[in-house]
Amino acid sequence: MALMPDAEPFSADGGPVGVVVSHGFTGNPASMRPWADHLAAAGYSVRLPLLPGHGGTWQDTNRTRWPQWYDTIEAAFLELRERCERVFAVGLSMGATLVTRLAEQHPDAVAGLVLVNPAYGTRRFDARFAPYISWAVKSRPAIGGDIKKPGVDEEAADRTPVVAFASLQKLWKVTVSDLAAVRTPILMYRSREDHVVDDLSAELLKKGAVNTTVREVMLENSYHVATLDYDAPTIFEGSVEFIESLAGATPSTGGPKP
Repeated sequence: MALMPDAEPFSADGGPVGVVVSHGFTGNPASMRPWADHLAAAGYSVRLPLLPGHGGTWQDTNRTRWPQWYDTIEAAFLELRERCERVFAVGLSMGATLVTRLAEQHPDAVAGLVLVNPAYGTRRFDARFAPYISWAVKSRPAIGGDIKKPGVDEEAADRTPVVAFASLQKLWKVTVSDLAAVRTPILMYRSREDHVVDDLSAELLKKGAVNTTVREVMLENSYHVATLDYDAPTIFEGSVEFIESLAGATPSTGGPKP
């Protein structure tokens, strides 16, 4: 499969605190690379995998399903868990869904979640037809590139793969049904103006994650792909502060914070 520019996975070996980073649906690691670089520069061990079927064409994505995407994130988590004392997970959009599912499956092992415009559902009426039309309608207009900052490109797929989107809806369903299993603290960044994910997802998370805390921070100057937008520094710096508050150690040494 031919990859788009900068779509390769990224890894960095740092200190005893690890972070799994997950990109979103029809996206690739390029949308998360600045965040991953920031986390690595802070001294963390970082894994940013390329999800199966992503980083190429929408047809490639249509040949994959959500369990394959999840297995890739879980494999990155398990690898970090072998070498790190604590492992956090962060994600954008569907990437946030995947790391939420990770926290549901490993409630005592995921140390914390940072979610940016997480997706757990949609109010769009036409979305409900995806499972029924996917045999005939293979793609729809693209959802990528929702960025307020001029001149910034997400390098996402040029069409939305309907078959894969129907699978994403199944991921939404199982994740929302198990939100009570999440025990780890959650920091959620949400764009005030988002043309991809509506406010239903935040409502579902806050309503369902009853056994943990959800701190919501509104982003006033970014659209959906906030990790590449004006508010990116807020996300990057805030995630490090959040991780350090829970890890109780400097990322590079594991010793007590001064």
